[in-house]
Amino acid sequence: MKRVFNDKLLKAKAIFGLFPANTVNEDDIEVTTRGQAKLFEASQKELDNMPSENITFLTLRQQLKKREGIPNHALADFIAPKDTGIQDYIGAFCVSTGFGTAALAAQFEADHDDYNAIMIKALADRLAEAFAEYLHKEVRTKHWGYAENETLSNQELIKESYKGIRPAPGYPACPDHLEKQTIWELLSVEEEIGVQLTESLAMWPAASVSGYYFGNKEAKYFGLGKITEDQLKDYAKRRIITEELAGKWLNPNLAE
Repeated sequence: MKRVFNDKLLKAKAIFGLFPANTVNEDDIEVTTRGQAKLFEASQKELDNMPSENITFLTLRQQLKKREGIPNHALADFIAPKDTGIQDYIGAFCVSTGFGTAALAAQFEADHDDYNAIMIKALADRLAEAFAEYLHKEVRTKHWGYAENETLSNQELIKESYKGIRPAPGYPACPDHLEKQTIWELLSVEEEIGVQLTESLAMWPAASVSGYYFGNKEAKYFGLGKITEDQLKDYAKRRIITEELAGKWLNPNLAE
């Protein structure tokens, strides 16, 4: 760890954006790109003069059997519906501490030092998670500022005692890896910081983290669980892909 920091062996990069957003059609989040990355310091006049386009995040809803009064969640539930007239917001981000990792690992392997080849990759992964935690705090307390008076200990941060969540595509609440493509389009991730998506939608460098920011105090993590054929068909229609392709990406979540 000391060598990584002292000799600047790894390079960290990040990008994030905060955007006007509202839920539409119950399970989709319509995002206005006029408030895109790096524009959170722009004046209202500058924002008003920027071209406005919309993109949509697609979310999936639990179909678990629950006791009466307990809802089946979708991430869209944590954004105000458009028909309420309330202007809500969402964030998106990508961080990486993996630039330089592959070269270091290759060097260690050439020296027959398998231990350090493994350790540099593991360390880069942990640093990426730490960077994601740090950036989330900066967003909450400064850039978005909805928790500007937050004063939490490290232990409270580890327990995620703060307001808001940062779920990531591919994880339990949003297992749809295809949503990464929307984040990449929204933030111009590859162009801005060089983090790429592979054909299987893994991130490169591997020591990278991406996802959304939800500021709603009721927002919480959950597992989607199994979904049925009716939602698969609806999802395919919303994403404008075949049911076969939709089934491929959501296969682990399909009910038998």
